[in-house]
Amino acid sequence: MNVYVVYCHPLADSFMASARDRALAGLQAGGHQIRITDLYAEGFEPSLSLDEHVNHLGSIDDKPAIAEYAANLRWCDTLVYIYPTWWSGQPAMLKGWIDRVWVKGVAFDLPPGAARITPMLTNIRRIVAITSHGSSKFVNALEGESGKRVITRSLRVLCSKRCTTTWIALYAIDTKNQVQRSAFLDRVEQRLRTM
Repeated sequence: MNVYVVYCHPLADSFMASARDRALAGLQAGGHQIRITDLYAEGFEPSLSLDEHVNHLGSIDDKPAIAEYAANLRWCDTLVYIYPTWWSGQPAMLKGWIDRVWVKGVAFDLPPGAARITPMLTNIRRIVAITSHGSSKFVNALEGESGKRVITRSLRVLCSKRCTTTWIALYAIDTKNQVQRSAFLDRVEQRLRTM
């Protein structure tokens, strides 16, 4: 498979960095082709500028800052997000990447006079999210798991009609001991090796 990994965490030695490393190890062991974007390391600018907002329905040719990310999305058949869940959703850096990159001409088309958008990332057949939560699964369920819905509903509909989603989450990370954290990392590597 062609796998595009989008990683988002500011700390080089974070638990999510360990999850990224184990995910990459699993993908490599599975023989997959991999491209990776590390949003913080690359200094990605998450803010949607005034010009980008005004011209969000304009041509992709007028958006050179996102060209490489768009090319990676068009190249992959599997998209893997690795990030911590903050305030029930994706970190601002990742949310900004989605806002700026999943635009008309990349993720969807809106022909003149049309009432509905047309998905353009039909090459993507699988989306995987690897994340951690400070609170329990029960608390997240009460809150509605808005971050999970972004991945499994909003982004998925712009991909292949048969696109599947895989949610790999460590809930209540702050109360987990080293054995439980290591078991989660083992699960991440195994799941990505056998995709």
